[in-house]
Amino acid sequence: MKKLMIYGATGYTGRMAAEHASAAGTPLILAGRTEAALASLAASLGVEYRLFGLEDIAMIDRSLEGVGVLLNCAGPFAKTAERLMTAGIRNGVHYLDVAAELDGYRLAEALDDKARAAGVMMLPGSGGSVAMLGCLAGHAAARTENPLSIRVAMHVSGGLSRGSAVSAMGSVTAEILARVDGKLVALTAASIRKFDFGSGAVDCFQVTLPDLITIWRTTDVPNIATFVHLTGEGFPQGDLSTLPDGPSEQERSANRYQAVVEVTDADGKVVRSVLDTVNGYTFTAKAAAEAGRRVLAGEVQAGFQTPSMLFGNGFAETIADTTIVDV
Repeated sequence: MKKLMIYGATGYTGRMAAEHASAAGTPLILAGRTEAALASLAASLGVEYRLFGLEDIAMIDRSLEGVGVLLNCAGPFAKTAERLMTAGIRNGVHYLDVAAELDGYRLAEALDDKARAAGVMMLPGSGGSVAMLGCLAGHAAARTENPLSIRVAMHVSGGLSRGSAVSAMGSVTAEILARVDGKLVALTAASIRKFDFGSGAVDCFQVTLPDLITIWRTTDVPNIATFVHLTGEGFPQGDLSTLPDGPSEQERSANRYQAVVEVTDADGKVVRSVLDTVNGYTFTAKAAAEAGRRVLAGEVQAGFQTPSMLFGNGFAETIADTTIVDV
């Protein structure tokens, strides 16, 4: 029987995903670079582990023996996604990750034809904002006859994990992108718009999110803009390596995430839907583990896919304590 491999399994999100996958009974292999931590986690879950870095291609290929699905939780993804995506294509292993970095999705676009030819699926963003916002946007777009534009905003609450902070710092750009008439374009200035997540309208800042690629790929709506509203500690300062692994379970429980989407159709009619869910880290780990289980069970389409394309717009609501409401 083929197994799900989680690479970066001892990181903050990887560990949670491994725990959820194990609890669901998914056949599992843990992988990464740090043997002591891998051995300890593997022993606690009663599963196999494999130790390898990403410098030696032959070692990567040997390590993927018996693996059907690879879930990459090792950020920054700028350093890991290409090696593991191409390894998946070479070895017939479906690739998933939890990245929020735009370049990884551009890479998936570039590798789409090779993946299709190999019968391999690439599902970056199998958890996290891409799964949340993609399902929300797809749900709302389906409520209109001819959707022309999508504006989506996410309310991020609480602190960042060390890995997320390092990953975000590495992908920060002064360029704000939006999708206009089907193309990604750089804006001269970011917009500030008000969105209501359910407790009154608040200012949201326009940002560049990978959903500019995934929502367009899923819905074919030509005009898309993405926004964020932050509450809590904000972006950490100083030496990021000294940060704790991530928010505690209590901190996650106290900081739920919300998202809102506005879809405008050809007649100017606007429909709105709001998503409410658990903390983003909790959602990401649960959704990625569930995606891995379902892909291993055979829910596969070759090439670059998105969670809502593969599993449907209802996927986000299959994750515990997640709801979408039309307003």
